[in-house]
Amino acid sequence: MLRAQLTQSGGGQAMFPATETCTTPETPRWWIGVIIVSLIASFASRGSLAGDTNLAEQSKFALKELGLPGASGLVSLDYFAYDPHTERLWVPASNTGKVAIIDARTDTVTSIDGFRTAAVEFKGKHPVVGPTSVALGQGVVYIGNRADSTICVVTATTLRVGECIPIGSPGGGISEAPDSLTYVPQTRELWVTRGVPPLEIPSSDRAITVLDASQPLHLKPKDKIPLEASAEGFAVDAVRGRFYTSLEEQGTTVAIDVHRHTIVARWQSGCDEPHGLALDAPHGILFVACNARVVTLDVAHGGGAIDSSEIGAGLDNIDYLATKNLLYAAAADAAVLAVLGVDKSGKLTQLRSVPTVRGARGVVVDSGGHAYVMDPYGGRILKVSLQ
Repeated sequence: MLRAQLTQSGGGQAMFPATETCTTPETPRWWIGVIIVSLIASFASRGSLAGDTNLAEQSKFALKELGLPGASGLVSLDYFAYDPHTERLWVPASNTGKVAIIDARTDTVTSIDGFRTAAVEFKGKHPVVGPTSVALGQGVVYIGNRADSTICVVTATTLRVGECIPIGSPGGGISEAPDSLTYVPQTRELWVTRGVPPLEIPSSDRAITVLDASQPLHLKPKDKIPLEASAEGFAVDAVRGRFYTSLEEQGTTVAIDVHRHTIVARWQSGCDEPHGLALDAPHGILFVACNARVVTLDVAHGGGAIDSSEIGAGLDNIDYLATKNLLYAAAADAAVLAVLGVDKSGKLTQLRSVPTVRGARGVVVDSGGHAYVMDPYGGRILKVSLQ
C-alpha cells in the first residue's frame, strides 16, 4: 500500500568520503547510468562539495544537502520537478520504491512509500528499478514506474495516491516502460515516452503515447505519435502550441503540433547526442543540452542555431528561470553547476560556476531561484542558493 511518510532531511551538511576506488565504464555517458542502480559497480572518486576554495569564494553560494528517505548509498534518479503552486519538489527515487517530496520553504523532506520495485534484465545484469519519472498535471502529479510499466496519479495537495494504470507489460522490460512524462495543458493530455535511449535501450514503439487527462484522476488511452526514433528531452511551448523533443538515433530536434499530433519541423542543433531541453517561450528560444555545451535555437523563426556555450562534460536535463532570464546547467563529469544569462536574442553569457560533485547532474529551479541538483551517488539533492 502506498502511503505518505514524513521524515526530516536533517538540515545539516553530510560528509563525503575522502576517496573512492573506481572504474569508469567505456561509454562517455557513464553518468546517465545512475538511472539504473546496478549498472555501475563502482564509480569515480570525488572530493568535497566546495573543493576549489577560490572558485567557491568567487561564486558566493550557499549549499544545503537534502538526504532522500531510504537512501543508503547510490540512489537511481532520472526526472524530478518543482510545483510552484505547492512549492514542492517531487523526486522519484527509483530503487528505493519511494517518491521524495521536498518543501522548498522549509527543506523538510516527505516521501510516498510503497511503489513497486523489480529487478530487470539488462545486458546480463539485473538492476533494481522503480519510479523514475514525474509530471505536474491539473491539481495532480503523475508518477511513471519502470518496475511495472505503470503511471500512478497522486493528488498534489493531499498526497493521496489514486489509480495506477498500465501502459505496457512488465514482461516487456524497460523498452516498454515509461521514460519521460509531460503534461500538455493546452490539450489536457499526458505525453509518455519509453525506453532509456542514452543507455542504448530504444523505445519499444519509437513513438509518443498520448493519454487523455481531461479527468485528471482518470487517465485514458488516446493516441500515438509515430517518431521512427526514441525521444529524449522535452519542452512544451504554450505560445506556439508545440512540443519539442530530440530523436536519439537521428540526432535531430523536432517540433510537434500539440493539437494535430504531427511533426511540423526538424532541426539540427549540432549536438551528436542531444539531452535535456528548456524553453524561453515568449522569445521563442529553445535550449538544447549537448554532452558538454548548451545550444540555443530560434524556434520563433525557423529553428536556426543562435549561440552556444561550453559548460563541461556530463550535461543532462537543464532548466530556465524566465523571471530572471537565467539558464541553469549541471555537468556531471565536470562537477559544476553553470548559471548563464540569456538576452532576448538568445545570446548566452556565463555568469556563475558553482562546484558540485562528480556525478551530480540534472537541475530544477524553484520560483525563488534556488537550484536543485541530483546527487545520485550521495543519495541526496543539492540545494544551491546564489548570493
